[in-house]
Amino acid sequence: MSSIELRSYPLPAPLQCGRFTLSFERPLVMGILNVTPDSFSDGGKFIARGDALRQAERMMLDGVDLIDIGGESTRPGAPPVPLDEELERVIPMVEQLRDANVPLSIDTYKPEVMRQALAAGADLINDVWGFRLPGAIDAVRDSRCGLCVMHMLGEPQTMQRGEPAYTNVVDDVRAFLDERVRALTDAGIARERISVDPGFGFGKSVVEHNYALLAHLRDTAPHADPSFPILVGMSRKSMLGAVAGRSTAERMAASVAAAVCAAERGAAIIRVHDVAPTVDALKVWAAVRDATRRV
Repeated sequence: MSSIELRSYPLPAPLQCGRFTLSFERPLVMGILNVTPDSFSDGGKFIARGDALRQAERMMLDGVDLIDIGGESTRPGAPPVPLDEELERVIPMVEQLRDANVPLSIDTYKPEVMRQALAAGADLINDVWGFRLPGAIDAVRDSRCGLCVMHMLGEPQTMQRGEPAYTNVVDDVRAFLDERVRALTDAGIARERISVDPGFGFGKSVVEHNYALLAHLRDTAPHADPSFPILVGMSRKSMLGAVAGRSTAERMAASVAAAVCAAERGAAIIRVHDVAPTVDALKVWAAVRDATRRV
């Protein structure tokens, strides 16, 4: 039988993630649980605590590997949420789900939310600001939580105004992530706790920049080091709608296709709204990968 050409990336290093150590023999699926009234895709659907808990249970039944809880929308133009309001949204969810035997991530940039979420039992902090705000590194330094460092050009209120500009988007994103990882490790945070995210849709042109990052995903890792776990979040975003010509609610198929493309390019964690179809698609992708390696 003739050999089949399929580019293969080295597996990312395991990630220390609070109570868990994550390994990446296959890409892991992170389910999005937005307890917000205004997130771009599912705002308001899970703001009631009972609805949010039922959604978490559905995701676990569908095979989710991590749950990412967000109490503040970071869609373009989203207004900031007061600290007390964000805490009231996310801390009870952590307390309710911490014994569910699934890693819990908190999508926040506020140091006080980080502290209280970790005290309540969260395992990973997913920060769109890349731990740049004063006090963020101090809030996570002495825990065992995992960290996701994301690239964002500008801030949520302004990041998609005008036309985002880069010298070379892949090189510029990698340089930013290099600097942030250095800042964390210089502060005494173990390399094994850190993952990175190129920040699809966060200060990028809808098609040109986002698809360049997806096409060259592994090259966005710090030092282009294949051992760094890369987290991607493209689910239902405008980059998919621009290509598929579908509204936000109709982008499930495009989101699954993007997840498979990310897996093919070395993604370690894929953040999605639609857990079941993504899990199924990645199982098929992994079976093809494994069969190819046996030929």
